[in-house]
Amino acid sequence: MKKEKKPIGKKQKPFWGSYEKKRPPSRKIIEKVEQPPHEKVAWKPGNMIYPLPVVLVSCGDLEGEHNLFTVAWTGILSTDPPFCYISVRPGRHSYDLINRHQEFAINLTTKSLARATDWCGVRTGKELDKWSEMHLTPVPAKKIKAPVVAESPVNIECIVRETKELGSHVVFLAEIVQIQASRDYIDEKTGSLNLEKAHLIAFSHGKYYELGKRLGNFGYSVEKKKTIKKRRTGGS
Repeated sequence: MKKEKKPIGKKQKPFWGSYEKKRPPSRKIIEKVEQPPHEKVAWKPGNMIYPLPVVLVSCGDLEGEHNLFTVAWTGILSTDPPFCYISVRPGRHSYDLINRHQEFAINLTTKSLARATDWCGVRTGKELDKWSEMHLTPVPAKKIKAPVVAESPVNIECIVRETKELGSHVVFLAEIVQIQASRDYIDEKTGSLNLEKAHLIAFSHGKYYELGKRLGNFGYSVEKKKTIKKRRTGGS
């Protein structure tokens, strides 16, 4: 017996078509759980304070043995008197120089100094003259015997006042006794230092970054609108 052919026309809806909207949601939708906002993942304790300033530290004696190495663990401790610190592994060649002379200079780094900054952090001064290899110029400091980097926009001369051993590193607590700033970044009218023009770099989780767009001045969140307008237009 031959099967009857279905008439050609509109496609018939499935038998459950009239109940389509009433069907319960699928199991996948029921089991889906929305993640809470700002969910955190637990990591083991370690180095996670980023970004950091990355600097070239010069040490030793300009007239004798002197060296240059890269430090990212550095910062300000006090403003009056001005104190800062650097954290150094005892195994580094420069550690002995700082320990012996009890002084060093922190030299800020820029985009043009990025390669030299990285290179001086992975090479040792025991085997190479980092200054000549990276074409950097050691020049006399004002208050210490260690040289400073001529190509750096800011040189911070420091004298060690205290040393603290903290696990893998030794922290040198030092008083800032002199600062030298490049005239290229000093505003002739106001005398202020415009470091944004120097293209400073920072270090974050194993990578170097150039500092970018300014988001605001210190205290801008509570600054009055009239003051902001006056400052932007250069009014007195």
